Amino acid sequence: MAKQMFSGLRNEIKDVMGAIAPITLAILLLQVLVLRSTPWEIATFLGGVVLVIGGFTLFLMGVKLGMLPMGEAIGAELSKSGSLKFILAAAFALTFLVTVAEPDVRVLTTSIESVSNGLMDRTALILVIAVGVGFFTMASALRIIYDVPIKWILAAGYGAVLLLSFLTPPEYLAISFDSGGVTTGPITVPVILALGVGITSVLSRRTGLSDSFGLIGLAFIGPIIGVMLLGVLSG
Repeated sequence: MAKQMFSGLRNEIKDVMGAIAPITLAILLLQVLVLRSTPWEIATFLGGVVLVIGGFTLFLMGVKLGMLPMGEAIGAELSKSGSLKFILAAAFALTFLVTVAEPDVRVLTTSIESVSNGLMDRTALILVIAVGVGFFTMASALRIIYDVPIKWILAAGYGAVLLLSFLTPPEYLAISFDSGGVTTGPITVPVILALGVGITSVLSRRTGLSDSFGLIGLAFIGPIIGVMLLGVLSG
């Protein structure tokens, strides 16, 4: 077990270094050729790169060892319970809490509150985004359970987005789409995907490829509609 873990750790380090190397090289060239950075500034940047490599490696290991198996196990056990209300409530609560903890969501809402001089409350935005993700995760669970084609839910969701775009104040319109984008972050995505795989493994009558995926695309719609509605009500 320990041998497999260390082997996995080495592989993750290689993958992370391969992903970070191009941007690191580009920034180094800019520092040397354009910014004329001092040796201390370059050394500080390289120290930060080392910390980023370590942090991403540990995070990805945590996702593979903990978050993905946990999400699949929760999804499978929820499906075995046989209670539709319990499945929906648990799916909403889990994805709501995960979205509240998502770093990308917190960075976006902090920036919005700062730029708007406090007119757009950070806490309210976080809650609206999290509710949107939770609601459409429930819709995704219902789609799997009742075998509803994903194209119908996508059409209805983006149709609502299109209609609301004519009613939403301009300052909320751009923010709403960014709010959808930040929910596809490093914490939310693994949990939602694993939850879908777990539910599908117990309930689906067909191949898991047609049911287990597409949840992120659906969850992306929720925050957009939520922030748009917040803009309509605020306006």
